[in-house]
Amino acid sequence: MADKPIIFSAPMVRALIDGRKTQTRRLMPHQETLKVAYSPIVSGIRIFNYAGEEEISRPPVKVGDRLYVREHWRTADAYDDLSPSQMGGEEPVIYLADDTLETWGWRNDFVPGRFRQAMHMPRWASRLTLTVTDVRVQRLQEISAADSIAEGVQCGTCEFMNTSACNGRGCFASIAAFQALWNSLHGPDAWDANPWVAAYSFTVQRGNIDSLTTRKENA
Repeated sequence: MADKPIIFSAPMVRALIDGRKTQTRRLMPHQETLKVAYSPIVSGIRIFNYAGEEEISRPPVKVGDRLYVREHWRTADAYDDLSPSQMGGEEPVIYLADDTLETWGWRNDFVPGRFRQAMHMPRWASRLTLTVTDVRVQRLQEISAADSIAEGVQCGTCEFMNTSACNGRGCFASIAAFQALWNSLHGPDAWDANPWVAAYSFTVQRGNIDSLTTRKENA
């Protein structure tokens, strides 16, 4: 088991917080050489390397791994000249997905600093921890209606009603909503390319990954 970072967009961070997102799909490496899947639920897929030798391409994340979520953020303007690696871990953090503020018990009357990309969020600033429960390798368009709901998307009807019209089973509209999400993240023709992806299922815990570890050890 390993601890690894994972980046989510603001809408997907909100879906994690709301309990609507329990799956994510990520591109498999070596897309240009991926060939045949061994089965619908596999630990890897067959590829041929540049020497023409057969190999197995496996997802970088395994069942049991913990993922700490990186998201767009900012801190106080007094720290704008510091890189994340230069921070001590007690700087206030504003999570831009929902404007939540974490001050670690310090005063909160500060001026917000500059916008920072999710990829630059340090481990100590993460507030969501995912534990991977299942890993599947499949073509992107093989996503089921139920899995599209687990991806945290909502069709226009469900969003308007503020509830699931299909009782969480998913439908063609939820798959279309996931298609739109995928294209917004990867490009207008990304869905049509139907790449190989790793589908990760997970549980969500609110809290920093290291704080959760400390609480478990002290329990």
